[in-house]
Amino acid sequence: MSYSYILFYKPYNVLCQFTDDSLHSNQRETLKNYIEIPNIYSVGRLDLDSEGLLLLTDNNRVKHRLCEPSFAHPRTYWSQVENIPSPQALRQLQQGVIIQGKKTKKARANLLINEPELPPRNPPIRYRREIPTAWIELQLTEGRNRQVRRMTASVGHPTLRLIRVKMGINSHLELTLTGLSPGQWRKLTDLEQKILEKL
Repeated sequence: MSYSYILFYKPYNVLCQFTDDSLHSNQRETLKNYIEIPNIYSVGRLDLDSEGLLLLTDNNRVKHRLCEPSFAHPRTYWSQVENIPSPQALRQLQQGVIIQGKKTKKARANLLINEPELPPRNPPIRYRREIPTAWIELQLTEGRNRQVRRMTASVGHPTLRLIRVKMGINSHLELTLTGLSPGQWRKLTDLEQKILEKL
């Protein structure tokens, strides 16, 4: 059986599903506005107000394998936060913080020296001249609800913009946003698909 595998750059304010049954359904875009491939579903989720890399497939075995927490597939995010995080705040993120009564797993967290080159967000983040912003790169191996936002807020640096930029599959494959702009998608290459199906 042949399966479909799609990498999609989800824009801001796009619902991470193909239908919207809410009261806002006539105001919000869904994946259906961008992808016309039947019977595929996202592997994991991105919040409405988050952007970035999304893998979609109709292979339920692969979807289960990538979503199963015990396999701890790393996912990398760029988070634009209020103010400049101190080394202590970064260490807290690395060692784990308490959110919703439970400590997060250890993570990689570092300050990006240069602002990443990204397409402008529509609408742009709120700008306040008296409050500087900075970018943090975070690599997590768990996917709790609004985890990055809750983690950065817990160390005093609310997230203003959040983009998932990488998904680690195994030591041979890392999926990235390279070559994609917001709203664009591509099929996995034959090699990427072969590695994915060997999981």
